[in-house]
Amino acid sequence: MVLFFQSSEGYVMYMGADKYENEDLIKYGLPEDLWFHVDDMSSAHVYLRLNKNQRLEDVSPETIMECAQLVKANSIEGCKLREVYVIYTRWRNLHKSNNMEVGAIGFHDRTKVKRMKVEKDNTIVNKINKTKEIRFPNLQELQEQRAAEFRAEQRVEKQQQKQAEKQQRRAREEQAKLRSYE
Repeated sequence: MVLFFQSSEGYVMYMGADKYENEDLIKYGLPEDLWFHVDDMSSAHVYLRLNKNQRLEDVSPETIMECAQLVKANSIEGCKLREVYVIYTRWRNLHKSNNMEVGAIGFHDRTKVKRMKVEKDNTIVNKINKTKEIRFPNLQELQEQRAAEFRAEQRVEKQQQKQAEKQQRRAREEQAKLRSYE
C-alpha cells in the first residue's frame, strides 16, 4: 500500500505506510523522484515525482515545503515538535546496503543532500491530506517501464546525433568539392 497525495502545483507526492513499504520505495524509485526525510529521527519517506528531465532547482519553494510538512507530520517524534530539520535529495543519490536496518538509508554523495528547517504548519498538512489516495502499484513494473522509456529515448538521441553528424560530414564534403573547382 502506498499513500499518494497531490501538491498545490499538481505534483504527485507519495509515501509508504510503514518501514517495509519504504524499503520497496527505496528499491524501486525513479530518476525523477525527490526523497524527503526528517533528519536524525524516524519518519516516513516522502517522495516527490518530478517531470522528466526536471531539475531540483526548478521546483518551487512551496512544493518543497509541502513535502517537508508532510514528512514532518508523519514522524512519530517530529510531529510533536514545533520545528525539525528535513533533508532531501534525488532518489538516485540514496544508498542502501544489505547490512542496514529496514527503512535505513545512506547517500552516495552527502554534499547533494539539502537540509531545511521546518516549522509546524497544520494548514499545509490538512490541505495535502485532503488529496490522499491509497493505491497498490507494482513498483518494480513501473521502474522497469521507466527504464525501457529511458533506453528508447537514448536510442532516439543516438540516432539523431548520427544523422546530424552525417549531415555535417556531407556539408563538409560539399564545401570541399566547391573549393576544389575554384
